[in-house]
Amino acid sequence: MRGEASLSADRESRDSLAPKLKGAGADAWRIGEDLFVVTNLLDHDVQVERSLTDPSRPSADKVALIKAIVGSKAHPVTVEILADLVSRRWSKVGDIANATEDFGVDAMMYYADCTDATLEVSIQLAEIHSAMLKMSVLRSELSDQYTPAQARVDLLRKALTGSKLNKVTMRLAEHAAANPRRRRFLQTVQWLVGKFSRHMGQSMVTVTTATPLNDTQVEKLARHYTKQVGRPVHINSVVDPAVLGGMRVQVGDDVTDNTVAAQLEQLHRTVKAQV
Repeated sequence: MRGEASLSADRESRDSLAPKLKGAGADAWRIGEDLFVVTNLLDHDVQVERSLTDPSRPSADKVALIKAIVGSKAHPVTVEILADLVSRRWSKVGDIANATEDFGVDAMMYYADCTDATLEVSIQLAEIHSAMLKMSVLRSELSDQYTPAQARVDLLRKALTGSKLNKVTMRLAEHAAANPRRRRFLQTVQWLVGKFSRHMGQSMVTVTTATPLNDTQVEKLARHYTKQVGRPVHINSVVDPAVLGGMRVQVGDDVTDNTVAAQLEQLHRTVKAQV
């Protein structure tokens, strides 16, 4: 949990720089890439992280250091964001990396906005999350921090071959695999879904069924969950014949699984326990 100083620094920095990030248009992709690289650097070099957050060090020195680190190839808005972050006071050393990653994801969201792909990316991230719920071995391998980052990314790409994902979806999924940041892969994807939902001003409800939902069913579910969560929702309908029947509904981190497959699995476990 971030301390008050970090929460204040993060909030003030976002309020100050969000308009510039939003106005970057297609350059937001490059800015997001820059910020993901810096996030990874901060996560793996504690000495640099401490130098950039040392409250006794003059802000000008920290700004000069971050400019030297990112070099002349970084986008000007990237440099401005990082200069702002290192000039602020942080409760914990690692909080600056969290803020940098947040800005990186924001940049990718703004890029999705300018390419009219925000809803598409949000849906695809939710579909990845839903699919991964059934792949415990793959999830474990993608979260194994002892496996080289590139190997995890290669494994992810292989698993998603043929998915025809938006480039933003793929980049965010690769970021989740390459730099777990002390999170499980599925946790990061769920966090990303939440950020996109808040960005769009609505919640994502993923409904998995054996056959496609019709329009009436989707509208009924939308009304029900809009009332339940107190804000507009988007129903992401996923068809998976393997569930056999019934419905699995995911709202945020909460999953209600009333599918036939889940009931059969529960019955199997019960019988096995009684033998």
